[in-house]
Amino acid sequence: MLNYFLFVVLPYMAFAIFVVVSIYRFVTNRFSYSSLSSQFLEGDELFYGSVPWHIGILGSLLGHVIGFLIPNQVLWFNSVPLRLYILEVTGLVFGLLALVGVVALFWRRVSTPKIRAVSSPMDYVVVVLLLVQVALGVFTALFYRWGSSWYAATLVPYLYSLFSFRPDLSLVVTMPLVVKLHIIGAFTILLVFPFSRLVHMFSIPITYLWRPYQVVKWNWDRERIRGQYTRDKTQIAGHK
Repeated sequence: MLNYFLFVVLPYMAFAIFVVVSIYRFVTNRFSYSSLSSQFLEGDELFYGSVPWHIGILGSLLGHVIGFLIPNQVLWFNSVPLRLYILEVTGLVFGLLALVGVVALFWRRVSTPKIRAVSSPMDYVVVVLLLVQVALGVFTALFYRWGSSWYAATLVPYLYSLFSFRPDLSLVVTMPLVVKLHIIGAFTILLVFPFSRLVHMFSIPITYLWRPYQVVKWNWDRERIRGQYTRDKTQIAGHK
């Protein structure tokens, strides 16, 4: 019964809540679709956490998506040992980048008084979930090797069985505990996603990788203002 709840009920419940609440939030309060940047409160640690986090997590998610969409091609690609090694090392590098980034972001949130003051309970829930999830992924990559192959051969068919509404628990219950926890963590993050700042992903924040966190735009003629300032200084100096 526990396996049935964790690997059948939880996935469907998480997906349903994800879709319904995300749409409701967008319709009723679309301006909340933001990461609510706190760069103006503290910028240095944010930079060193945000950059590796976004690069690492986007690379890791892309690897998971590719394995899900074209599992047979991934297995064919991995049939050559050198290509398998390259794929495994690349995935591990992205995982380590994400881990370094989320650790930095976690430390920033708990150690900076200004950031703690503007953090909600959900912010802490999300960052802890992400930290645990990435740590489990890196642990799996290190100690349960060739994950790209057994993911495509075993876990992808399990996910397909969920989408076809014929869940096959036999594909997942024999997995190691750390892998099961990683799967449960993914569905848990999906469950809390629409209640958190993670919804900013819907804005496709690819530009986060190279643009400043906040873009300040002048809404007046800077040349005219500066010219007026220079003239005023000249007049004041002349009166003196």
